[in-house]
Amino acid sequence: MKHFDALIIGSGQGGTPLAKKLAKNGWKTALVEKNKVGGTCVNVGCTPTKTMIASAKTAYTVNRSAKYGILTNGFRVDMNVIHSRKDKVVESFRNGSQNGLEKTENLELIFGSATFTGEKKIKVVLNNGGEEEITANKIFIDTGSHPSIPDIEGLNETGCFTSTSLMELQLVPEHLLIIGGGGLEFGQMYRRFGSRVTILEHNDRLLPREDEDIAGEVLKFLQEEEIDVLTNAQVTKVKKESDSITVDMNVGGKEKIIQCSHILVSAGRTPNTKDLNLQETGVAINDRGQVIVNEKLETTAKDIYAIGDVKGGPEFTHIAYNDYIILYNNLLNGKNESTENRMVPYTMFTDPQLGRIGITEQGARKKGLNIKIARLPMTHVARAIETGDTRGIMKAVVDADSGEILGAAIVGTEGGEIMSVLQMAMLGGITSQAIADMVFAHPLYAESLNNLFMTYASNLKGKHSIMSLSFAGPLNSLCRVLDCFLKVDRHKTTRLYWLVKKIASKFVFVPCFTN
Repeated sequence: MKHFDALIIGSGQGGTPLAKKLAKNGWKTALVEKNKVGGTCVNVGCTPTKTMIASAKTAYTVNRSAKYGILTNGFRVDMNVIHSRKDKVVESFRNGSQNGLEKTENLELIFGSATFTGEKKIKVVLNNGGEEEITANKIFIDTGSHPSIPDIEGLNETGCFTSTSLMELQLVPEHLLIIGGGGLEFGQMYRRFGSRVTILEHNDRLLPREDEDIAGEVLKFLQEEEIDVLTNAQVTKVKKESDSITVDMNVGGKEKIIQCSHILVSAGRTPNTKDLNLQETGVAINDRGQVIVNEKLETTAKDIYAIGDVKGGPEFTHIAYNDYIILYNNLLNGKNESTENRMVPYTMFTDPQLGRIGITEQGARKKGLNIKIARLPMTHVARAIETGDTRGIMKAVVDADSGEILGAAIVGTEGGEIMSVLQMAMLGGITSQAIADMVFAHPLYAESLNNLFMTYASNLKGKHSIMSLSFAGPLNSLCRVLDCFLKVDRHKTTRLYWLVKKIASKFVFVPCFTN
């Protein structure tokens, strides 16, 4: 029997850096990995999907190249090359992680399946044969999750793909039907590869956790690419035919039948706890199989912790990594950090992206907060106009009294990057007015944050819309003048500047852009 100071089960994006950090600080550490180093993100999640999405983006760009004056004779999608590129990127990331672990002193990497056999005691069935028994002073569970398969009549017999298995398919599906609104990235990607795509969302609208205007922007650009999205849809039966699949469903209370060639199930994920035998060590799970933890990531068993997807909550790679940061600081640096009130940013890697941080408008109004809403369509963003992609919108939720930014959603090219600027502002306590007055490099997407915070919806009453007036021409000329003033240093409080600003306050204008 081997004994360690620390045992980590699973080499995900939380477990891997935690194992290395503990070992480098003198803890005798073991890391048990059932399959491949890197966890879901590197092997079957973020890394391979975003690599393939880049190929799909290229196809989309070539398909629209005539718009930019670049004429082509068509193109062909080679899935073998796409998969080869994806595999090389994944292998590079995985090998880098594994090499880092193997070179770390005080750290033993063990490949095998771990099962608890007693209090802080596990048995590892080694992948290369044999077994080992291990005990540890502290144990960290980082086993992740896997795609859930809904209980639908005929689905198991017919067969379906998950986000993991679809990326190994060497052909482009003729008609890909996606069960679950979580499959938007895959839907758009395979549409760009040439598939007909239908997405089934069981809720009344797509992306129900987002504000309606944000979800509407996403739906609009999906529909522009001729992706069919059916809401309030529940599949009742699936049947394999000779050359197709028949899917019976209920859509908005009406029966509907769709023929497709392939099915992707994107209906959530299930934590990998079933085979851990957690009851043997006193670790409790909820009815979804998720390990129950407190705000310090402690389970119901002393000195046993859980990080990443296995504990539920926001299932993002960056959250798993932040779990590691919390544990590292508490265990090695004597801090008292917790998961309470931490920011949870996320980005949906459709094209354009949806980046979001903080509270939504609907969430803020439900709480009765006194807020202002700032909106700026991408059609008013200089960089978007110049690059020829004005799909999307910028939106922020702001405290009406203090100017504190409470949340933001950015639908647009590199929306996640723009969102991150606002996340840092929120973390640093930078107000919306400070951002409106900030000097950004021109012509970045981020520069339009100046204009975003000049568009408070609550300030629109009693103002005039330049574009709705019959004398729009002269006022647009005034707009150009005002825009010049609004680009200068706003700290120069000249009488002329304040006069112009007073005039500007009477209008809501479409910003004019000059290079």
